[in-house]
Amino acid sequence: MPLNLTLPDGSVRSFDHPLTVGEFAASIGAGLARAALAGKVNGKLVDTSFTLEEDAQIAIVTPNDHDGVEVLRHSTAHLLAHAVKELYGDAVQVTIGPVIDEGFYYDFSARQPFTTEDLSKIEQRMSEIVKRDLPVQREVMQRDEAVQFFRNLGEAYKAEIIESIPSNEALSLYRQGDFIDLCRGPHVPSTGKLKVFKLMRVAGAYWRGDSKNEMLQRVYGTAWAKKEDQEAYLTRLEEAEKRDHRRLAKQLDLFHLQDDAPGMIFWHPKGWALWQEVEQYMRHVYRDNGYHEVRCPQILDRSLWEKSGHWENFHKNMFTTESEARDFAIKPMNCPGHVQIFNQGVRSYRELPLRYGEFGACHRNEPSGALHGVMRVRGFTQDDGHIFCTEDQIQEEVSAFIHLLKRVYTDFGFTDIQYKLATRPAQRVGSDETWDKAEQALDHALNAAGVAFEVLVGEGAFYGPKIEFHLRDSIGRTWQCGTIQADFSMPGRLDAEYVAEDNQRHVPVMLHRAILGSLERFIGILIENFAGAFPLWLSPVQLVVMNISEGQMAYAERVCAELRKAGIRTEVDLRNEKIGYKIREHSMQKIPFQVVVGDKEMAGNWVAVRDRSGQDLGQMTMEALLELLNHAIAQRSGVASL
Repeated sequence: MPLNLTLPDGSVRSFDHPLTVGEFAASIGAGLARAALAGKVNGKLVDTSFTLEEDAQIAIVTPNDHDGVEVLRHSTAHLLAHAVKELYGDAVQVTIGPVIDEGFYYDFSARQPFTTEDLSKIEQRMSEIVKRDLPVQREVMQRDEAVQFFRNLGEAYKAEIIESIPSNEALSLYRQGDFIDLCRGPHVPSTGKLKVFKLMRVAGAYWRGDSKNEMLQRVYGTAWAKKEDQEAYLTRLEEAEKRDHRRLAKQLDLFHLQDDAPGMIFWHPKGWALWQEVEQYMRHVYRDNGYHEVRCPQILDRSLWEKSGHWENFHKNMFTTESEARDFAIKPMNCPGHVQIFNQGVRSYRELPLRYGEFGACHRNEPSGALHGVMRVRGFTQDDGHIFCTEDQIQEEVSAFIHLLKRVYTDFGFTDIQYKLATRPAQRVGSDETWDKAEQALDHALNAAGVAFEVLVGEGAFYGPKIEFHLRDSIGRTWQCGTIQADFSMPGRLDAEYVAEDNQRHVPVMLHRAILGSLERFIGILIENFAGAFPLWLSPVQLVVMNISEGQMAYAERVCAELRKAGIRTEVDLRNEKIGYKIREHSMQKIPFQVVVGDKEMAGNWVAVRDRSGQDLGQMTMEALLELLNHAIAQRSGVASL
């Protein structure tokens, strides 16, 4: 019987004998054989040494493919471990080394912490191993044999990992030279394929993520198919460091954090002005798109969290308190409170869809090591909304939400959005019929919006599918902010009902939706996206008025007062400093417009205007200045509506 192998273009190649993926690549051409890193057989990634014995769909994975870059990174993690073992021997034990976004890491148990000099030595040894071009060979070993094998090598952590695997399983190991590691693979055919990599930093990480265990040394690295790709990535990192919202917040006097309130934000006047602009914008969005703004208590009785399922599944992340022999929790999310408002009185199908929105302050007991500026906090506010609707209304509501979200993101300067549909997980509640209807509604809404989307199979919530919205910032990073989730579980658990046309009581569907997500995090994204140079409508200070000499102080104050009366966030700088010094200082503060007044301006009732880029806009009347400012504000302050 011939062996028929079908390529991605639909063409079929037939062979009269089994062959490896590498041999198949060579049958197509020597260039493809040299480029081959792995294969994809019936959708599964395999090594180039994998033997093809049955008819199959096959693709050769090269460095030009996303899967190829993932294989390179996975193999470079093993290269890192190989180099560490060569350099430090029994003083270091290996643990795990997975691929992560744009790189990899490997955790080591080391007698001495790694230093910057160590990273340089390790990277040099990695390059030496690459030059050896060692074959990477897959071996199979039974679990118990593998446990003993690694114990004999002195690798107790690796043996512990293997002991957690069922005893009757055969395991794959990969050998390169005298280094061998447990891994599912696949890996590159030889170490010579790993030419572009860099070790980035070392950090601490507890074994198995448990603070009761040993602190390991986690070495982070990155690897790429092409040197120019890595250089572009490193440039992005440098730019991201310049834009770090914590550094800019200090420079621009927006907020601070301190140990007295870990994971909580102290907002300064300028930061709170930015916050208010974002919140008030979203308040208009709520009002103009059929949402009723509500407010729920911060603390709710344990019994409600038990009914909602949060106490069982989320208790360790909740701040709790006790009063008069009753247990309470500070709310980690807003949805149970919104159901309580829905439950007041008898609801009719004529009231649906019913949309609630809340700027709900929530608290979650995040691990201290996970906290990061305003991006990951313990106290945060969500632009949270819940839509109570019938099953037949899901698609229409989701379509309207997608349209609204796109308008809002555009107003904030984000036009590149990625859409992802997460479908039913293995562990879930509800019937397959209900899941079919919910998934189809979300799918149809995305198609009706005319957007391309990725399906995340099995990554939905236990109660329903969801759409994730990821926005891309000005330096190419993506941030998941918005979401809409179809929930068929919580309304019933919390006794939500409405009277339908048949005069029977039915449980509504609850759509959890957010556009910005956490306001703190979204503001952090804005800070980094604009590098602190906000568009005029968002700028905490929109304009500063400066006098040249003492004689114009009263005029400068009058100009400032007039601008403030017109709604422009204005400061006045009357310090006895040279005007050049003032201009430079306020330029560092990234204030969009600067107004300078001297004797000429005062005599003519004019102002001299400069923009943030340093361009001199010349002298103009106050009326012309206000027209300029209001036009610029209007360009980015249109309230989104359906």
